[in-house]
Amino acid sequence: MNAAPLFPRLALIGFGLIGGSIARGARTQGLAGEIVATARSAATRARVKELGQEFGIVDRVVETNAEAVKDADLVILSIPVGVCGDVAKEIAPYLKPGAIISDVGSVKGAVARDMAPHLPANVHFIPAHPVAGTENSGPDSGFAELFNNRWCILTPPPDADAKAVERLAEFWGTLGANVEIMTPEHHDLVLAITSHLPHLIAYTIVSTAEELEGVTSSEVLKFSAGGFRDFTRIAASDPTMWRDVFLTNKDAVLEMLGEFQEDLSKLTRAIRRGDGEALFDHFTRTRAIRRGIVNLGQDEAGADFGRRHANLAKKPT
Repeated sequence: MNAAPLFPRLALIGFGLIGGSIARGARTQGLAGEIVATARSAATRARVKELGQEFGIVDRVVETNAEAVKDADLVILSIPVGVCGDVAKEIAPYLKPGAIISDVGSVKGAVARDMAPHLPANVHFIPAHPVAGTENSGPDSGFAELFNNRWCILTPPPDADAKAVERLAEFWGTLGANVEIMTPEHHDLVLAITSHLPHLIAYTIVSTAEELEGVTSSEVLKFSAGGFRDFTRIAASDPTMWRDVFLTNKDAVLEMLGEFQEDLSKLTRAIRRGDGEALFDHFTRTRAIRRGIVNLGQDEAGADFGRRHANLAKKPT
């Protein structure tokens, strides 16, 4: 006899990479008895409905956020952080007492400030951030294994119900994630250096290459070495999401950007002065960070960062 699902009804507001992966993972793991989804655009809703009919990813697709959350036991907002407050205000009158309300945004302080004032006291608001993703977006981009051995950070308010936090942690753990709990402020500072600043740098480097005089765009594409190629992957991320991230986490990002500029100035001086020892020492220290990431299972150590390559065809003689 199958065990009862952790949540009888799961509502997903937004159905891109993260929302779609949650739906696929929850269905695979039997975490929800019913999965109801909605999205802002009619085209996305239509595609999600097709995916539901073809693969059983969702049970129902509805037109509005209010319809989606009706009688839902877990509501997850998979939308840009800049609109979370407005959506919280919209759905508040329709939330089931005792429901858990969460999100997936990569900024937590602003989400807590924007959403909490609108939510009724009889629901459990537990912000979350699954630290996983790809450069792809849209309803077809999700896959059930996205969260395997990745981290999901929960930032519950101080008065959050412990059992509700445990249930949400179990949900993410069953999806494959390692769960960590921290304050919204600490989350935003950590993610500013590990995620937000790297994206800002990637957008800047790709933009600089595009604007270079004396280097044609075809040369930039043709001779893109591994480093630049990987920057373009990061810079291909959803522009709406990242616009909102930088606007809502600007204090932490600016603090980390200041630290980065200081380090960049030190490297600039070392290069200008021909100080090879300083450069070597710096690169040796930073190389150890890469080894640590691999040792924690957050990436692989295979050749060319684990990329798969087609066999080289032998030239005819």
